[in-house]
Amino acid sequence: MPFRSSSANGIDKRDFDDNRHPSSTVDGSDTGGLLADDESLLSDVVEGIIERDRRRMRRQVTKYLSFVSAILSSLHYTQVQVNAVSTAAELATYLPVPLIGYLCDRFSPRPLSIFAGIIFGLGYVLAALTYHHGSAKDGGFPPAVMVVSFVGVGLGTSSMYLSAVTTCAKNFGRGKHKGLALAMPTAAFGLSGMWQSQIGSHLLYKRSGEGKGEVDVYRFFIFLAILLFVVGVIGAFALNVVDEEEIIDEAVSEMERSGLLEDSPFFQRSVLHDSSNGYGTIDSSATISNSAEADDADLDSSTRKSRRRSEDARRKTWILNNETRNFLFDHTMWFLAAGFFAVTGPGEAFINNLGTIINTLYPPPLAGPPSSNSPATNVSIMALTSTLARLLTGTLSDLLAPTPSVTHDQSSAKRFTCSRLTFLLGSTVLFSLGQLLLASGLIQTHPSVFPLVSALIGLGYGAVFSLPPIIVSVVWGVHNFGTNWGIVAVVPAAGAALWGAIYAAVYDGAAGNGVDDRPERLCYGAGCYAPTFWGMVAFSWIAVALWAVAWRGWRKKGIAV
Repeated sequence: MPFRSSSANGIDKRDFDDNRHPSSTVDGSDTGGLLADDESLLSDVVEGIIERDRRRMRRQVTKYLSFVSAILSSLHYTQVQVNAVSTAAELATYLPVPLIGYLCDRFSPRPLSIFAGIIFGLGYVLAALTYHHGSAKDGGFPPAVMVVSFVGVGLGTSSMYLSAVTTCAKNFGRGKHKGLALAMPTAAFGLSGMWQSQIGSHLLYKRSGEGKGEVDVYRFFIFLAILLFVVGVIGAFALNVVDEEEIIDEAVSEMERSGLLEDSPFFQRSVLHDSSNGYGTIDSSATISNSAEADDADLDSSTRKSRRRSEDARRKTWILNNETRNFLFDHTMWFLAAGFFAVTGPGEAFINNLGTIINTLYPPPLAGPPSSNSPATNVSIMALTSTLARLLTGTLSDLLAPTPSVTHDQSSAKRFTCSRLTFLLGSTVLFSLGQLLLASGLIQTHPSVFPLVSALIGLGYGAVFSLPPIIVSVVWGVHNFGTNWGIVAVVPAAGAALWGAIYAAVYDGAAGNGVDDRPERLCYGAGCYAPTFWGMVAFSWIAVALWAVAWRGWRKKGIAV
């Protein structure tokens, strides 16, 4: 180890490495000694720590988008191609819902469950293979194959969700716990992504030099394919509507006394007269009835059972088709669906653009959001508050919602009641308050308050997804629930597309007007999102007005909601 001797003033410098360059000042003079070298070493250590923390922060910020980052890096998809995949999945989730609900009602939830398991399995296996083979430039599958795979995922999602909800509605929708029965599968639907992503990030990850890396997308897709196929097979055996014939019989009586259907010419008791020999006979035609008795007497038991099943099926189809027609011609249904459109669209747009909204709050030279305000943290807050809202509104509506007996039973008139519409309107107000905080620009100067926005929007969004199916089952009954709720549940796709386009236009417009000329066109400040959220606030209050009009119509007809 070389040692340079001192000058007249003693030891000047101690070098531990011949390759180390002496530190110098701006004017080129030597700074003298250990202090300069220690400062250089300390600077290197600090920079290393900062860089390590930055990498950790980036992983934390993008944790909830690990699939997107993996697709972008491994398959070299453009943002347009990534959006095409997500859009295909979203459209396949929402658009087929009316048809899926129709099939659930006309046949059974069981075939839809096994279909969901098969299409889920095929979709995720195809996605896994597409990811495993790499980008199209390297001989892999083209992006269109990934789009097709996620169409299968979307179809599987809607089929599995609606088969579960329809089974719960028909089995428990006539009891006093209908709200909780419908809230449970809806809450589970919302929680599924959170616990599955945790499995992916903690068990199915790629190892790196620093420990856990990104999610291993190939293994995770295979895991989801196996899991969801097994769940679909289980549902094919477990999802059973009990006493469906009784539900249809009750539908006949409900049609006659329902205020919504009192003017309908299709539901006359004489048309649906139940004779001891079969259904669908007309009691004014004694000759036909007598001849039917004679014909039945000449048939063996298996033929009679076959004829009875055939007539039961025709009777069920006739009733449900007319139920669908009356549902579509009921103006209160359109008010309910329009309000659902006005709220779910902004909610979906907020979820889809959560990361970019948070990034607008931290313009350069700020490093980015802290872990307490990262997109991953806010996604978790939304998931938890949304699930809590679904369970609470379902349970409380069962306990407090008015029942028809309250009107006629004087002994129960003193019971405190709170309509499901009160919960729905109150939740929508909370939903709008979260949007108002963003629209006002308050969050831009106080970014740490953003988790409150996520909580308010999560509470409102969860309740809005939980209460409308309960209301549909109360107002229109459970016998045609799959079709009725499927018609209403299709509107979030249109709402998400509308508000996603509005948000993108406002964001790009604000980015183009800024002084930042970087090619990625990043946007910072309240101008990137505030106009969009003012529009969302207005739509939320329009939904309140629409639902209030529908509520007034149901009260006039004596329907306790």
